[in-house]
Amino acid sequence: MHRSSSCNFMYGDLTDKKTIDNIRQTFDNYESQFYEVLLYTKNRTPIWLYMQVAPIRNEDNKVVLFLCTFRDITVFKQPIEDETNKAGWTKFARLARALSNNRNLVQQLADLSTEVSHKPSRLAEALQLGSDILPQYKQEAPKTPPHIILHYCTFKTTWDWVILILTFYTAIMVPYNVSFKTKQNNLAWLVLDSVVDIVFLIDIVLNFHTTFVGPNGEIVSDARLIRMNYLKTWFVIDLLSCLPYDIINAFEHVNDGLSSLFSSLKVIRLLRLGRVARKLDHYLEYGAAVLVLLVCVFGLVAHWLACIWYSIGDYEVIDVATNTIKTDSWLYQLALSIGTPYRYNASGTGQWEGGPNKDTLYISSLYFTMTSLTTIGFGNIAPATDGEKIFSVAMMMVGCKYSISTKHCWISIL
Repeated sequence: MHRSSSCNFMYGDLTDKKTIDNIRQTFDNYESQFYEVLLYTKNRTPIWLYMQVAPIRNEDNKVVLFLCTFRDITVFKQPIEDETNKAGWTKFARLARALSNNRNLVQQLADLSTEVSHKPSRLAEALQLGSDILPQYKQEAPKTPPHIILHYCTFKTTWDWVILILTFYTAIMVPYNVSFKTKQNNLAWLVLDSVVDIVFLIDIVLNFHTTFVGPNGEIVSDARLIRMNYLKTWFVIDLLSCLPYDIINAFEHVNDGLSSLFSSLKVIRLLRLGRVARKLDHYLEYGAAVLVLLVCVFGLVAHWLACIWYSIGDYEVIDVATNTIKTDSWLYQLALSIGTPYRYNASGTGQWEGGPNKDTLYISSLYFTMTSLTTIGFGNIAPATDGEKIFSVAMMMVGCKYSISTKHCWISIL
């Protein structure tokens, strides 16, 4: 049975007529408001209720229903008494009791203003990356300090997409630079990587001023709580990921050992992918989005494995102890097949030179990992050393697991 939202069936003789008119006006004007109203139960027992009215709007910004929240505050109100009982109270006693009750009521309802949420624009609805996605229908925006950013506003959503794109850029370039030992002497790439570092640094500053969803579903906008929450969660990882390793590594006086250290530390940036996975989690309910994500994940995993595959070959192709070339290494076999063999420069540097260029090495590595993950394996590039065989077995297990997961995903979509 449906009842009137204004609860007129619960009005009694002592219910304030002005409050009744204000409630009706709130519904007529589609306003968000709250009241303290005196209502009555079926047995005529009076109860004080804190009534909060919030209009719910759809994607066309039209009010489709009202959300009415009632909280019993009878214990904080002075009992309903007749005039004979009131005579025993002095004016000062009644004033002191009223002030005490009002103070308790304010403490009881202090966090109510954080229970409302904001209706973002259509752009934010379509591109929202936050894991705590708001429902389709929203209430009015909470009151936040001027320096606090709502985590679901259009600006923060757009910024999250920028961070997402730069994170994928980092996930691609960092393993390549570490494996192929590229020293960023190219000014264009150095500037680009520096811009990425600056953007990640700005993201840290913004995260110190961005609301988050608390354990009870409330929007936390207190600056101190925001800072504490960020410091306990992602601050350390974000700080390590924005350090300018490329700029330090670009200086000529940095020795090879320190350069390798800085290159290896850049792998820490890949931890940001944990945040990306959390932000993209809500897209898994769409079949097309799942397929796109599967393809992207497959390509990213193949890229990582290609970098590791080259690193193994580069480590094993030359026997450091005897300073000889290993003829069974896949890098040596590749160099022979394409006509760029390794040669020892005895009169000059006293080191092994030649071999395929980095573009050919990366394409060949990616080709091998792709064929291994898809269990095709043409055999023109094959593991020969123990290290290469162990890595190939591990890669085949990854490919088998991925194939099973993809099959289950297809079944669930169909």
